[in-house]
Amino acid sequence: MRFKTNRLAEQVVKAIMVLMLAATASGEVSRAAAETLIVQGSTTFARRLMEPHKAAIESESKHELTLIPNKSMPGLIALMEGRAHMAMISASLKSEVDQLRRIMPGLAYNGLQAHAIVSTRIAVAMHPSNPVRKASLNQVRKVLLGQISKWSELGGKDQPIRVVLVGGGGGVTTVIESELVNGRLPEGPHIIYVKTPVQLVQVVEQEPGAVGFAQLTLVKQRGLPELGTEAPIEQTLSLITNGDPTPAMKAVIDAARVVAEKQM
Repeated sequence: MRFKTNRLAEQVVKAIMVLMLAATASGEVSRAAAETLIVQGSTTFARRLMEPHKAAIESESKHELTLIPNKSMPGLIALMEGRAHMAMISASLKSEVDQLRRIMPGLAYNGLQAHAIVSTRIAVAMHPSNPVRKASLNQVRKVLLGQISKWSELGGKDQPIRVVLVGGGGGVTTVIESELVNGRLPEGPHIIYVKTPVQLVQVVEQEPGAVGFAQLTLVKQRGLPELGTEAPIEQTLSLITNGDPTPAMKAVIDAARVVAEKQM
């Protein structure tokens, strides 16, 4: 009788342990599913994909996102300082790191990994009163460098050209520097640097001689005309991890690609 009682007790203990392990596993799965990732960086990336399609990316990845749009460079800094799980950038990782090294050489850049999500076109926005609608990429380069200084040189009015760019680590500006002016920072009295893409389009709307390099969606939303070129000026939107992505990060990266393919 005592033997049977001991056997019964053992079976009860085993059953309890199985239930406890199952509950623990279930809790771990729930915590993984509810994991929240902080993603900082490019306002272009945020506006183009992450903000309008946040719910779809969360649903596809089974993880939640906290988005902090604050430009590519601040996003990378936050990632390396441990204040973000991933960074959003809208230029090549090399060009962003090259710029950051000039002002913050002490950060650990070697572990950064780029995960390309989608490419998008940069718009060259014009004031509505400007009749010029086409230019070569070489002419655009000369405009950036101040070598072409009046619209009359491009078949337009006899008025000075003012180039509007987002300063302080904007992804569009980084692409313009790396792709059109060989990494040189455009400088001179013809350059107007603003803090945000919204300020950029506002300046273009108000300044008849202005040309601004901006996010395509923002330019279309404001109904501004574009300066066409023989080939598009494109930027690649990428998520950056510091080291190999965790399973949760990988899920978000994959989900962003799926959603981008469907929506863009």
